[in-house]
Parts: sequence; structure tokens; C-alpha cells
Amino acid sequence: MAKEIVAQIKLYVPAGQANPAPPVGPALGQHGVNIMGFCKAFNEKTKGKEGLILPAIISVYKDKSFDFVIKTPPSAVLIKKAVNLAKASGQAGKEKIAKITKKQIEEIARTKMEDLNTNDLNRAIATITGTARSMGIEVEA
Repeated sequence: MAKEIVAQIKLYVPAGQANPAPPVGPALGQHGVNIMGFCKAFNEKTKGKEGLILPAIISVYKDKSFDFVIKTPPSAVLIKKAVNLAKASGQAGKEKIAKITKKQIEEIARTKMEDLNTNDLNRAIATITGTARSMGIEVEA
């Protein structure tokens, strides 16, 4: 028989840097989860991806055990990394702060494909392009 899930928690944690401090500690502590157990497991799974913020979906079971799934980084994080930006434009429609190539967009779309709600690469590219534009980044033809 399957374990009964009592909570699902979604956290955005920097790869390899999970620690008991907020947001991890309070989110897991209120459900009685072994915080250090999660931190060690997360940091081990995310070695080599330092610098990326990764979403983790944690399933907490009735017996206080847990398991988690690590998703691909948010599109905005991948785009900022591709064009070496610290943050996006505050005025996306008026101010262009960087340029990104179609090839970079395609690479990001391929990376994000498993977590997007489409199986079509062209639609995934369009989604990532829209995200880039909304960040004030010009997409080169």
C-alpha cells in the first residue's frame, strides 16, 4: 500500500546550498520533516549545478518521511545566466538591457522541455522568447 501524503512543499533553493535557515527550515519544520536529512540529500543531488536556483517539490508522508523531485531551473534564471545578467530590466517594454541569440533560446527550450506544458520544440522556443522579451532582453533573429 502506498504511503499517505500529508503535504507537498515547493521550494526554490540554490543548488548545493540547502541549509536549515529560511526558507528551508521553517517550511519543512512545520511538517516535522528531518531538515538536515533533506539538506544533505538535496546538496548531494545538485552537485555540479552551482549558481542555479532549482525548484524542489517535496512530498511529506504521514510517518514524517519525505521524498523530493528536482525540476529544471526557472526560464528567467537560465536566460540571465545565458546573457550574464544579475537582474532583468525594470522597464521591459521601454528598456532593452541585453541581447540573446536564437541558438541560446533553443538550448534553454531544450533544457526546459520536460517541465513545460508542450512537447513541441517550436512552442517551447516561443515560450522562452516571450519570457526573454518580458525581461527586457532583445531576441536576435
